[in-house]
Amino acid sequence: MTEQVPTTRIQPGEQLALSDRVRKILSARETGVFIALLLMCLILWQSTPAFMTVRNLLNIGRQISLLGIMAVGMTFVLITSEVDLSVGSIYAFTGLITGMLIISGWNLAAAITTGLLAGSVIGFINGFVSTYGKLPSFITTLGMMSVIRGAALVITDGQPVTINEASGANPAALETFYYLGQGRLFDLIPMQLIFFVIVAILGWFLLSRTVFGFRIYAVGGSPKAARVSGIKVYNIKIWAFIIMGTLCALAGILSLAFLPSGQAGRTGVGLELDVIAAAIVGGASLGGGEGTIPGTVLGVLIIGVLRNGLVLLGISPFWQEVVIGAIIILAVGLDKWTSSRRGR
Repeated sequence: MTEQVPTTRIQPGEQLALSDRVRKILSARETGVFIALLLMCLILWQSTPAFMTVRNLLNIGRQISLLGIMAVGMTFVLITSEVDLSVGSIYAFTGLITGMLIISGWNLAAAITTGLLAGSVIGFINGFVSTYGKLPSFITTLGMMSVIRGAALVITDGQPVTINEASGANPAALETFYYLGQGRLFDLIPMQLIFFVIVAILGWFLLSRTVFGFRIYAVGGSPKAARVSGIKVYNIKIWAFIIMGTLCALAGILSLAFLPSGQAGRTGVGLELDVIAAAIVGGASLGGGEGTIPGTVLGVLIIGVLRNGLVLLGISPFWQEVVIGAIIILAVGLDKWTSSRRGR
């Protein structure tokens, strides 16, 4: 007599739940971005063999790191239905301030901490004026973009700031500072990429696994409902701007550590466009209430891979700007289209 082997059958309810889960994954904005990224990588791999080399992939990782760090902060701001146009100026100002303090003989940790605090304070001012000051964040941060850029020009007298021993920097502090921007973990992985990964993980945890993250989404989704439920809407928005300012400062400091020379009138100019584009391509909405850190990471990768691929293909830098601009328009257009579809 043969032994009957019991078979497990998927119950109708379980099958329905599974199909709903699959449908949800496929309909997610991040899924489309991920597929687009894979297709882009496949096309570039076939077009130029140099694209899929370990060296080039790590180079892409380093190139997107500073943009990615700031895009994580922009995700918090966009979810709260605000925007920050001053990121390029904060990036330049805080990096140059940190460099000047190192040159003047400050302890490296104290100089970096001061730079980060400067970014946090600027973020606080942006958030406070945009909420309690009742000014639209677009106008507030547009004005702060000029104010901070002007302050950097005044402090540096419009001259380049170069961090080296000849300018008076401590050799030991200089070596550590350079390692933060130029070093490689295990002589392989760029330190800038390590910082980006850490920031992305912390941002993901804060946004998706904490009460603060829930409040960020609640404020962006419906400020009135959030206020009725006891959430201090203005305070949450201010904290989003503080996170943005702090991460801009971190990126600016790492940028100066990588290329130890900067000028207030040039550093970070136009950077806000790439930062906003990366977050929107990754699924963040200008209308607020939507966006994820994994999506933002994918958006950053899209822009980074695209730039890298255009360089490998020998495309003119002028045409590269045209393509990136078109990507920004398409991303915003897609955001508006999907928002209108959901509103029906």
